Amino acid sequence: GVRDGVGAYNNDGTLKAGAKVLYVTKNTFKTIKASLSDGKKDVEYTGIGNILLAKQKGTDSIPIAVRIIGEIKTADAGDQLKTDQKGLLLKGNSEATKMNVTIEGIGDDACFHGFGLGIINGTGVEVRNMAFFYQGSSNDNMEIKGTHHIWVHNNDYFYGEQGGGDHGKGDGALDSKDGATFCTFSYNHFHDTGKSNLCGMKSETVDNLICYHHNWFDHSDSRHPRVRTSSVHVWNNYYDGVAKYGIGVTMGASVFVESNYFRNTKYPMMISKQGTDAKGDGTFSGEAGGVLKSYGNIFAEKGSHFSY
Repeated sequence: GVRDGVGAYNNDGTLKAGAKVLYVTKNTFKTIKASLSDGKKDVEYTGIGNILLAKQKGTDSIPIAVRIIGEIKTADAGDQLKTDQKGLLLKGNSEATKMNVTIEGIGDDACFHGFGLGIINGTGVEVRNMAFFYQGSSNDNMEIKGTHHIWVHNNDYFYGEQGGGDHGKGDGALDSKDGATFCTFSYNHFHDTGKSNLCGMKSETVDNLICYHHNWFDHSDSRHPRVRTSSVHVWNNYYDGVAKYGIGVTMGASVFVESNYFRNTKYPMMISKQGTDAKGDGTFSGEAGGVLKSYGNIFAEKGSHFSY
């Protein structure tokens, strides 16, 4: 279970007992084979997309470490991209579906070029040491929906294809919503991303307990994160030349903003309807407000808009 370690590894860094290790390259993405239980017998699946989807019913809880080697482009992935946003999909029937899956890059050049990753429901997922860039104009780099106990760390996120409206750099880089909880997002590097981190939608009723720490928001635009309905701890992140705003809260969200370094960040923190004396929706959002508590933050090279 997740108490032993999130994903395919124990807390001491060793693989969990019986774990399967799958090495995936551009040449094996569609052809790699693995056997998973359907609850009665083992069934062989071909292609990493089909293998991951075999986890959906929860009949196989054997840990799987998916090790990505080198650059993999959309054309290499073929029919294995199963999300509605043309990404690789790991999905459980409910949040209780035991995944025990780690998706990890090997070396310093493992990346998905032109597509991202969708993780829906399930518990016990880790994603690390990957790069994601140039996903479709209306698609997320990485979308987490309803998943419990997920650890996403040491990844690089780049912008997507240009789209209309607020999709000038694609959609979200690393978004979590639909009841995702016990999420840790750490040591990620966001390179010039547009809509970096959406956190929460409008209808969640559970506590979305989420932590962002030691991330580098490197000349990215906004949503670091943009929070609804959730309880979030944002600590020890580096906001480096952020163009629009750092952290934004709405709809009853509660965010503790602790010991971050904001360098040349236009609006480090914003609450909805904040930012204007005129009757209206404010400069950030017209949604109902949330709460920010700021402690121990450093504001350097402050711009003309700075008002804390």
